[in-house]
This record gives sequence, structure tokens and C-alpha cells, in this order.
Amino acid sequence: MKAVVFADTRSVVVDEVSDAVVEEPSDVVVRVTSSAICGTDLHMYDGRTGATAGLVLGHEPLGVVDQVGSAVELVKAGDRVVIPTHLYCGVCVNCARGYSAACLRVRPGGFGAAYGYAGMGPYRGAQAELLRVPFADANCIPVPGEPGDDREDDFVLLADAFVTGWHATELAAVRAGCTVAVFGAGAVGLLAAYSALLKGAAEVYVVDGVPERLDKAGELGATPVDYRAGDPVDQIRQFRRKAGLPIGEEAMDGVHNGIDAVGFQAHDRTEAGVEKPTQVIEDLARLINPTGHLGIAGVYAEKDLHPAAAGGHRDGSLTVPWATFFSKGISVNFGRTHDRRYTTLLRDLVVAGRARPGVIITHHGHLDDAAALYQQFDQRANGVIKAVLCP
Repeated sequence: MKAVVFADTRSVVVDEVSDAVVEEPSDVVVRVTSSAICGTDLHMYDGRTGATAGLVLGHEPLGVVDQVGSAVELVKAGDRVVIPTHLYCGVCVNCARGYSAACLRVRPGGFGAAYGYAGMGPYRGAQAELLRVPFADANCIPVPGEPGDDREDDFVLLADAFVTGWHATELAAVRAGCTVAVFGAGAVGLLAAYSALLKGAAEVYVVDGVPERLDKAGELGATPVDYRAGDPVDQIRQFRRKAGLPIGEEAMDGVHNGIDAVGFQAHDRTEAGVEKPTQVIEDLARLINPTGHLGIAGVYAEKDLHPAAAGGHRDGSLTVPWATFFSKGISVNFGRTHDRRYTTLLRDLVVAGRARPGVIITHHGHLDDAAALYQQFDQRANGVIKAVLCP
């Protein structure tokens, strides 16, 4: 079968690899119809997280069940399914408590696993014609319709981006009436803003420096904030004061809920093209009101092979303004998405027509287009916000 394979730093190729097959009775093999490229794939593409040559990339698949193991009971050949990024057994103590990203059975000697992800288990990725899915009864989420229909783009985002965006709002305790700032307008940041609006947030601001991303944030109903035009914290405070603050809350001109959808590859706002991994955390510490909430969905890697000169470290350690969080009484939550908590809920919102997350997808291609799309996505070029490969 054909698959997108990591070759070297900033180099992916389409190669012939052995077909995915049923290896355990609880497996299925899915024929992939759509597989999205994620910002996390770029961490490996950029040579930051230790991906090795030959790794099949991708962790956002939608497809049709092709082969079924003898122990699988809940799905059958021909079923259309979306596959969450994080594999889980469904029955270990962490899965049973809803912490499926910390499953204790999918990666012996560790916890949690993902497809096509350096350091997250031996599972091949989903940017391929076929994908083996272990523990299929837990990991296959049935969706209605036919491949290529008008909800293909919506359903593929249930594998990761929409679910992670929603998870970010849970980490940040977003509820109806909240004021929210999302830093980073990639797919996850945009869908975090979209999720906040679906939950009834009163004000949602999205900070980025890429015009196409800011335009998309505006299309979704958020207020775009271009950090190239000045300090985004000051800009948001000005927006809020201009709109009029609630009586008695004039001193609370920040936001109550902040989301970091950037992670360790944040850019220094004062020096173009230079990374500063603490930039977003520092800005949100200044912006979030006392007693507010911070949700961190952007990736912070345990191993960074090429750390930023401004505060980066090979072991992923960073200097964070804990004293500010403490003095303000801000809760801080972060971590990988516990997919299974949200996937069915968000699927049903899509089926009901209440959510159409596919609006953020800007590009489609075949597997052979992967190299060009990776390069454009990495360079924030040609308007690529979210690209989907259709094997």
C-alpha cells in the first residue's frame, strides 16, 4: 500500500509499505478515505521530536472498515468510522475513568499511544491507504453517510482537531457567557474558538499573525487579533473597554478564560522568525483575570532536538510565570485529549447540523501531494490552514 513516510528533516515521501493487516483478534483494518495533516505532524517534519526515517505519519483518519478480527463485535466490514488519534483499550483503570489518552495497555512501559507519532508507540500512521486499528470496538466511532459526501470534512476532524479544540475549552473551563482568548489560529485554535462559541461564550478573541488564519477566525464569529499590529494583550483590553465592561468589573478588562493553542514553537512577538517557547504563556498570564482559567492544548515536547535560543531546552523544561498564576488564583490545566469523552457528542452535533467544523479545511490532495502540502503548511504559505489527504 502507499503511505506518507518521514524521510528526513523537512522531507516526506510517498512510499510502498507492507499492507496493514489484522494482527490480533480485536483488530480491524480500515480503508482510509480522508486523513488530515496536523500541526503536530510538523513537529516531526521539522526534526524536533526524534522521528526516525521510515515512520508512516498521520493520526487523523476517516474511512471504511475493510477487514475484521474474530473478536470484534461492534463494527463490521463496510461500516464508515472515524478513528481517534489516541489508541486506548477501553477497559483499563484510566480508560474506565475517562482518561483514554493515558491508557495503560497500548504502550507497555508507558501510558497512552497514538498513530504515526514519534515516542508514542509502534503504531503506523494514517496517511496511508490502509490502517490497522487495535481494540477496534473501543476505537472505531461509527458515522453515517457515504465516503466523499458533504460531511466528509466534518467527520475527519472528529479524529483530532475538533475534539482537541473542544478539549481545550474544557481545560479552560469555558462556559456560556465567558470571555475567551485563544492564542494560535491553526486548526486546533480555530476549532477551540468555534467550540467556545458553540458553548455560548460572550466574547471570543483569536490571536495570530497569519492573515488567512485571522480571516478564518472572523468567519467563525470570533474577533481576530493580529499580534503584528501590537501587543495582543493590550489590543484585547482595548476591544473589551471599547465594547463596554459590566458594571463593577471595570478593573477586570482581561479575559476569564485563556487557551494556548500554540505550544513550544511559539514565536517571539518582538523579533520576527525567532522562537520563544514561553511567549504565549507569558501573554496569557498577563491577560487572564484574577480567578480565571488557562487551558493549554498546544504541544510541549518532552524532547526538543533543536531548542529555541530564547529559553528552550532539549529536555522540554521552560521557565513559566507560576507566581503570577498563583497570585491571581488562575487554574492551569493541560495535557493530551481524552478523545473518547467527546467524540460521540461532537459527532452527534455534526449529524444534527449544529456543528460544521469542516469549514476550516482549506486544501485537499492525494497522497502524492503530501510533500508539497507539508512544505506549504510548514511555511504558512499558499493559505494552508488545514489540509486533508484523500488516499
